[in-house]
Amino acid sequence: MIIDAHAHLWKKQQGKVNGKPVFDIGGGRSDFGGEIKQMMPPYMTDGENTAERLLANMDYAGVSGAVITQEYIDGNQDEYLLTCKSERIKICALYEEKPLGDISAFDGIKICAGRLADRNLLHHTAPFEAAAKSGKFISIDLADGDAQTGMMQEIISEFPDLRIAVGHFGMVTREGWREQIKLAANKNVFIESGGITWLFNSEFYPYPSAIRAINESADLVGFDKLMWGSDYPRTMTAITYKMSLDFIEKSKEISEENKALLLGENARSFYRFANLPSPQKIKNIVED
Repeated sequence: MIIDAHAHLWKKQQGKVNGKPVFDIGGGRSDFGGEIKQMMPPYMTDGENTAERLLANMDYAGVSGAVITQEYIDGNQDEYLLTCKSERIKICALYEEKPLGDISAFDGIKICAGRLADRNLLHHTAPFEAAAKSGKFISIDLADGDAQTGMMQEIISEFPDLRIAVGHFGMVTREGWREQIKLAANKNVFIESGGITWLFNSEFYPYPSAIRAINESADLVGFDKLMWGSDYPRTMTAITYKMSLDFIEKSKEISEENKALLLGENARSFYRFANLPSPQKIKNIVED
C-alpha cells in the first residue's frame, strides 16, 4: 500500500509569487513572476495538470492514493479539486489569510505558512480551529528552519487532537530543519516528504543524502511519524513519478518494515483512507 502525501493539481494555473503573477505559457512552462520556469513536464503542453494524468502516473508507479495540497504559486484550486475528490484522492482547501468559507466537502486545509504576508502563525489560528472542530487535517509548509516552530508548538498545544502534516520534510536542506522534524514528537503531528527530491536536486537520484536525512529524522521522532510525498508535478521536470518513489523502495539503508510505514501505512491512518485499490504492475516496454 503506497500513498502520496503531497501532490498538486490544477485546471488553470493563475497564481502569484512575491505579488507577481504566475501563469502557463505552454510546453509545461510558466511565467513565474517575470521569469520563465519549467513548471511541469514539457509534454503537458496545454498547461492542465489534471487528476486523470496523476491517476495514470499513480497506476504505473503502484500508488494507491494521493493527497492534493495547494500552493499560492498555482492559484486557488478549490473549485477544481472538488471535482477530483474520490476514494483515491483527498483534497485540501487553500487558506488565503481570509475566512475560508464552506470547507465541508474538503478533507483538509492547506496553509502556505512560509508565503503568508503575516508570518506570525498566532494571527492565523482560525483555520486550525476550523479543522479541529470539523475533524479535518492541516497540511502546512513552514518557513525555513525554526522561524515558525515556536508558534507551531503553541498552536499544537492548543489543539492537541488536530492532525497536522508538516510538508517539504521540514525544508531539510535549510539550517534549522531538525526543529521542524521535532514537532512530530507531538502525538498528532507527522512529517511528509513532498519536495525532498527538489531540495536534494543538486545531488540527484538516488539521493543518498535524502535517505540519510530520512533515517536521521526517524532517529528523532520514529518511522511511524514519517510519510512519503512526491510534490507532483513540479519534481517531474527532473525525474519521473516512479523515480520519486523508488529511490526509497530500492534503498538498502531502510528496512522493509520501515519502508511500509513511510510509503503508505502511516498516511493511510493519518489521512483516513479506506477501500484503496492496489494497482496492478504492468511491465513496461524496456523490461525483459
